[in-house]
Amino acid sequence: MEDFVERSLLFDFYGELLTEHQRKVYAAIVFEDYSVSEVAREEGISRQGVHDLMKRCDRLLVEYEERLHLVERFVRIRDRVREIRRLTAGADASAETASGGNMTEIDRIAAEILEEL
Repeated sequence: MEDFVERSLLFDFYGELLTEHQRKVYAAIVFEDYSVSEVAREEGISRQGVHDLMKRCDRLLVEYEERLHLVERFVRIRDRVREIRRLTAGADASAETASGGNMTEIDRIAAEILEEL
């Protein structure tokens, strides 16, 4: 997984398990593209402190994923639903008519699942 995407997913799933200070610093660096120096100045801590905090947050998020596997499950479900959509999109008109519109309904449900994810 691309580093930014992986960090984003880990933060989305486990960010609430970090302290408010950790979340604020992590979000500033990863999502708002602040530099370590900018965050250090804003938070009143050293650049090394920001660097250490980021390393600790990355390690914690990865450890949560290793224990809970929520991101792994999410990605697997999302990919499977996308495959369902791809397969139903490829169904020809005669198959759609013969199935009584089931393919359209399956595609609609798959789209709803993806939206919820």
